Amino acid sequence: MFKKILIANRGEIACRVIKTAQRMGIKTVAVYSDADRNALHVRMADEAVHIGPPQANQSYIVIDKIMDAIRQTGAEAVHPGYGFLSENPKFAQALEAEGVAFIGPPVGAIEAMGDKITSKKIAQEAGVSTVPGHMGLIEDADEAIRISGEIGYPVMLKASAGGGGKGMRIAWDESEVREGFQASKNEAAASFGDDRMFIEKFVTQPRHIEIQVLCDTHGNGVYLGERECSIQRRNQKVIEEAPSPFLDPDTRKAMGEQSLKLAQAVGYASAGTVEFIVDGDRNFYFLEMNTRLQVEHPVTELITGVDLVEQMIRVAYGEKLSLTQNDIKLTGWAMESRLYAEDPYRGFLPSIGRLTRYRPPEELVTDMHVVRNDTGVYEGGEISMYYDPMIAKLCTWGPDRAAAIQAMRDALDGFEVEGIGHNLPFLSAVMDHPKFIAGEMTTAFIAEEFPDGFDGVALPGDHLKRIAAACAAMHRVAEIRRTRVSGRMDNHERKVGADWVVSLGGQTFHTHIQADRNGADVTIGDTTLRCESLWTPGDPLARVSVGGEVIVLKVGKITQGFRIRTRGADLKVHVRTPRQAELAALMPEKSSPDTSKLLLCPMPGLIVRVDVSEGDEVQEGQALAVVEAMKMENILRAEKKGRVSKVNASAGDSLAVDDVILEFE
Repeated sequence: MFKKILIANRGEIACRVIKTAQRMGIKTVAVYSDADRNALHVRMADEAVHIGPPQANQSYIVIDKIMDAIRQTGAEAVHPGYGFLSENPKFAQALEAEGVAFIGPPVGAIEAMGDKITSKKIAQEAGVSTVPGHMGLIEDADEAIRISGEIGYPVMLKASAGGGGKGMRIAWDESEVREGFQASKNEAAASFGDDRMFIEKFVTQPRHIEIQVLCDTHGNGVYLGERECSIQRRNQKVIEEAPSPFLDPDTRKAMGEQSLKLAQAVGYASAGTVEFIVDGDRNFYFLEMNTRLQVEHPVTELITGVDLVEQMIRVAYGEKLSLTQNDIKLTGWAMESRLYAEDPYRGFLPSIGRLTRYRPPEELVTDMHVVRNDTGVYEGGEISMYYDPMIAKLCTWGPDRAAAIQAMRDALDGFEVEGIGHNLPFLSAVMDHPKFIAGEMTTAFIAEEFPDGFDGVALPGDHLKRIAAACAAMHRVAEIRRTRVSGRMDNHERKVGADWVVSLGGQTFHTHIQADRNGADVTIGDTTLRCESLWTPGDPLARVSVGGEVIVLKVGKITQGFRIRTRGADLKVHVRTPRQAELAALMPEKSSPDTSKLLLCPMPGLIVRVDVSEGDEVQEGQALAVVEAMKMENILRAEKKGRVSKVNASAGDSLAVDDVILEFE
């Protein structure tokens, strides 16, 4: 077996590979840019080599710098992770020339499958069903418009070397093709160094389902079931699960066998993923093959018990697969939630900064419950603007889908992240959404169910009542602590009352508390709820048994109460005496400042261009400026008709959140 491998990547996937290598007794080498000098993958590896500036095109995707790191450390093999150089045939060729093993497929397979146009032609020849589209490269926007008209709208504009949702746009008419074509080319060039584009028919209401394959260099191959990846935003997967709640055994078998046919047609060896779109009648169409480890591979590992990274290493070493298709059994159900540094309350725009608090739920493995967190960050670390916004992949397993979802709900509620915007509330909201619970989602789920974006969750009344009871009990504990402060004057003992008015989520609950050593009975109307918890004032996380049901609350202190976050809701909970509540009802509410005549930068990022000048009249929906952050270009548009009175930023400026870009009359 290899004695030392280098991981040509960063973040959570580098940490993931290091864990398996360490378990196998293999030494590891990390590479890092200036921005990642103190990153977790650098800390975990046995050795680390600096490879350049923060920009990926000056560090992580520079082949010569990775080759230098290999020579410095004497690594015998390289695992590329995903993204960066993972599907770059030139990198695999450079390793081969150096006599270093590539922990991935042969160069020929990367070239054939890494290019989406070539892969579709090969898939057709292998008898795999494909989506209608234009297989040739598109030179310019005019040609793209002509081809789109021939295929029929809507169409998908795709970068040939694309992945991870970058370099992709859906266009519903000519104007969107013209605008999206150039933006996709720019993203593809920045992310992959390859701006070639192609177009295919966009199948409406599709599911995105992929098959995991694993092949060795001796002609053996297996498929390890499917992953449902339909919960996507801007073509970027957000939640995945395995198996799919939609497939039946016959469709699974057909998709798996076709995937293996395709892999064998290109002499594939290593782990790979064949992606399909599946319509409502379970007709499936080949999209692409990813010749690398997928981001969502943990859910497959959880239902099969197969460590895919270990298998990749063993295949690269020349070993035969120890598994046959009969050995592959799908057990239970697994969920993965991608925790992104994206603020759902600001249109999911990227958020950067320091993680002032980062406390994932405890990882555990039992016969009925698994919690796994693949991450590349730590408390006190920084989320950089230079890379993908993923913070972690939270995974759960249960004996069935309902159990896996419940485990995910509890794990999300217990995941503490502070210092940056993040999508934990949105992930929680999806877990409680009726369509998701029923398994009836498509790739349009987020667009259809959250058409106006995400502004939090309105919890049902019974859930608010339980939170109110918990907060009343917690407030009483805090009040008792305050009565015990040292140094108080004699004869000034503070009494803690039994009646409290709890206001949250637009509702008011009058509570009466009877406490004992082990907890409190909280009466709301004609309902009495027993509340028990080990929470003490100052704890940021509370697990409270309310009426026999455990709820997990993130707790922050505010005047006369708490800021409570749970199940996707962000609540200000005020706990007052009846007299305080009576007076509070008379207080006017503070209004927000008027920013209607300003274009504010919605995220920390770089101004790519400003499309208007002082004095220009703009129309609703008109593009005003483009901001780049985390490798994505974001077009800022006018919300209404107006005239530009002042331009405060220009191309190349680096802006913070809410910096003023334009002012209007």
